[in-house]
Formats: sequence, structure tokens, C-alpha cells
Amino acid sequence: MAAEHTASATWDGDLMSGSGTVSVGSGAVSGVPLSWRARAEDASAGSSPEELIAAALAGCFSMALSHGLAQAGSPAAHLETHATAEFDKTDAGFRLTKIALRVSGDVPGVDAAAFKEAADGAKVNCPVSKALEGNVEITVDASLAG
Repeated sequence: MAAEHTASATWDGDLMSGSGTVSVGSGAVSGVPLSWRARAEDASAGSSPEELIAAALAGCFSMALSHGLAQAGSPAAHLETHATAEFDKTDAGFRLTKIALRVSGDVPGVDAAAFKEAADGAKVNCPVSKALEGNVEITVDASLAG
């Protein structure tokens, strides 16, 4: 049986001057403000669908990397992943074009090359990456902490 996850959004007004909110069924995110200004002009003005996708990818990637490292016999003590989403106007219109992941890890017994290899594997294999595959460029910069 598949796990189901829900979310909801509201929107009032037109695209350029309107605003809305987004919430998730678990209650972990509730009433987060959305606006065109936040989406395309000033990221500090609220959230955007692209920011939420970046958060989903950062979480999924971190989980996949943790699993891959543990499966290889070197569980991570700590991983920290930052995701930066780019929302650009293209010939096909506005779209999410790229998400750059930057991960730092405290992984005893793993060298930089093995950590980079594990991060590359997680980028390819996490379910959110797979959902974005072929539509959004995903890059990963992996480094060991310390």
C-alpha cells in the first residue's frame, strides 16, 4: 500500500498582485505565504513552490545519502544539505530550471572521494530527484566537515 501525503494551497486575486498560502497535511508547514513577488522578484517576500521543492529535495537527498553511507558500512554522524532552486524565464516560459545541492558531512571512516561518490549516488537515486529527472538540472557539491 502506498503512503499518501497531502498538501493544500489557497490563492486570492490575480497572479501578479494576488497572494496565497500553502500547508501540508501533517501540520509541519502551515499557512506559509506565497506571492509572485516572492517567487520571481524578491525571495525574502515569502515562499514559493520552487523553494518548497528545493526543501523536499534537500530532505530526500539527505535521507538517501544517509542510507547509502550506512549500507556501505560507514553511517553518517551528521549531514547538512542546502538546496538553491533557480526559477527562470525561458523560451518555454517561467520554470524551475536548476537545483544546486551543497552537502557537508561528518562521516567517520570515509574519505572525500568516497563521500562524493555516495552523494552522486544519492542525487540519482532519491525519489524526489527521480521525479524531477529530465526536467530540472540537479547538481551536488559534497564535502566532509572539518
